[in-house]
Amino acid sequence: MTVIHTKVADRYPTRSSARSAIFPRRDPVVWSDPAAGPADSDQLLAHQRSGFHAVDLLSPGEVQHHWRELERLTADPQVRADERTVVEKGTDEVRSIFDVHHLSPAIVDLVHDPRVLDRARQILGSEVYVHQSRINYMPGFRGGGFYWHSDFETWHAEDGMPAPRAVSLSIALTDNYPFNGGLMLMPGAHRSFVSCAGETPAENYKSSLVEQRAGVPGENDITRLAYEHGIEQFTGPAGSALWFDSNSMHGSGNNITPFPRSNIFIVFNSVHNTLDEPFAAKHPRPEFVASRDFEPVWR
Repeated sequence: MTVIHTKVADRYPTRSSARSAIFPRRDPVVWSDPAAGPADSDQLLAHQRSGFHAVDLLSPGEVQHHWRELERLTADPQVRADERTVVEKGTDEVRSIFDVHHLSPAIVDLVHDPRVLDRARQILGSEVYVHQSRINYMPGFRGGGFYWHSDFETWHAEDGMPAPRAVSLSIALTDNYPFNGGLMLMPGAHRSFVSCAGETPAENYKSSLVEQRAGVPGENDITRLAYEHGIEQFTGPAGSALWFDSNSMHGSGNNITPFPRSNIFIVFNSVHNTLDEPFAAKHPRPEFVASRDFEPVWR
């Protein structure tokens, strides 16, 4: 089901000024209650308060199954040549493979897994569809990080997502140590929206998927949020998973250790929050980055 809407009001203006601004979030974080799904009240409270919560998701056998799928995809010459595959800056190392739930039956199964799907429905309080999926590779020694940003700022500005009624799932396929480029988050910063300065360059996605420059907060904004909320890091063994709000302020450093850090990344969006025209870009990003097929995911 593909639906195109008329333009809706912009409640999160960004990239329209030479100066950045921070203002309060205008939407809920958790849209239902513990009775509606697998997350218990403590997990939902943590998600509401911090913008994220971690769970043990995959068994060792399931981790190996998906790791073999990761290796199959990165070794496939057709996949490597596809525009959905992004390589590290200055190397031919695979950084990410997008739209992976359309390339891998194993990822399709994961999207439909009740452990995953039911929690996404619970957090967002509705049926959901996949806004974006990818496998991220962060190889040892050469894996590049991502600067501080809110995914929702990008999805709003460049994809036309009206509100932060989306949730991301990052599933670790390798052990996440404090020293191999693990994801850092500012707990509670999801309750503030950072309106970023500047404009969106044409075809910005081609460079931003490797190194994001447009839509990143200024150093003063990052400093203010970090001192106000602090910084936590997602660590844990392979098979652990992090659910985090679309407006979470997060980033990661380079991986200069020998230990790779790879994960499956799935973004669920509410069927009541489907994409409109971009709010701060001339053209929408491609389907493999931001899906406009709003068909709900069923078990």
